[in-house]
Amino acid sequence: MDLKRWLHGWAVALLLVIGLLCPPQVAPADAALPPGNAVKDPTAILRNALPIQQKDLQELQHRLESTSEDLRAKRWSALANTVRRSQTLLSSRSEAILASLPTAQQPQGAELLDQLSDQMQVLVASSESSDRDRFLSDRRLALASIGDLEALMVGDFPFSIPSTFDSLPRLLGRATVEMETTKGNLIAIVDGYNAPLTAGAFIDLVQKGFYDGLPFTRAEDFYVLQTGDPKGPESGYIDPKTKVERKVPLEIMVPGEQQPFYNETFEDLGRFDAQPVLPFATLGTLGWAHSDEALDDGSSQFFFFLYEAELTPAGLNLVDGRYGAFGYVVEGFDVLEELGISDGIVKARVIDGAENLQPHA
Repeated sequence: MDLKRWLHGWAVALLLVIGLLCPPQVAPADAALPPGNAVKDPTAILRNALPIQQKDLQELQHRLESTSEDLRAKRWSALANTVRRSQTLLSSRSEAILASLPTAQQPQGAELLDQLSDQMQVLVASSESSDRDRFLSDRRLALASIGDLEALMVGDFPFSIPSTFDSLPRLLGRATVEMETTKGNLIAIVDGYNAPLTAGAFIDLVQKGFYDGLPFTRAEDFYVLQTGDPKGPESGYIDPKTKVERKVPLEIMVPGEQQPFYNETFEDLGRFDAQPVLPFATLGTLGWAHSDEALDDGSSQFFFFLYEAELTPAGLNLVDGRYGAFGYVVEGFDVLEELGISDGIVKARVIDGAENLQPHA
């Protein structure tokens, strides 16, 4: 995957165009690129990517997430009003939220709703304190409870994977992976709801110990940190039964679609303004590598996308629709930023969700 060369060319072209439209003498430096409104918090992206429809809980989630704008502008009065309205929403719709849960999940859901109610009371107080760190900490806890409630609402796996890929492993849900690197540990959540084949191939290889001891083979500032190239002449995972390299298709889910698109880029589809459910929108997005020659020859190599706002402005992502994302780093960002070409993965292991892996159809 020559992602760096491709990204660099597009980024330079974009900056040149913007430079022509907004020359330095008439536009301040911080106005050179549009800010956009894309969500850049990995936990928020993962909440939004769950295949559920529960408007009350999702509205509560989005209201709390929207307080970031008021927080940045120090509009504490507006922020506090939003939190109080959110508390009222929860109070008035708790019974409806509980009733929307599967019967078996309702006892746990009731506990989470009680917990969330207490957290909202605390959040009201912190929103009135004008204490940024306190508010962020309290909001993080409330949003985590909302995410746990939303996860309880997911029913059966939401679509059928094409029979063409019956031989491939698939992750029918989510899994959490801890990666010990030479600089420290990372925690990533891998999303099989929206990229079951990509996530399945990755989790299968983690379970096999495939990534243990592998170095990073590409480390480009602001672009990618890549690994997964096995030792020896092979470029991917060789199935011990068939003696053939296992290949995973390009897999991208778009909101409103019934299943992912396979082996088609957004350019191929003519959907130039599309946004994937799992965007490359934050530091530590996990992406599946493929060659320049084919979309379906990814096998084991993956990369961490090193999000840089100036080269990847929100709403103008140059990787979405060309490569498939399948998860996000959620802990260890300081470690990720320190990793380079001289580093590697010491050991990777699944710490949650291993039961969601199926070896094949």
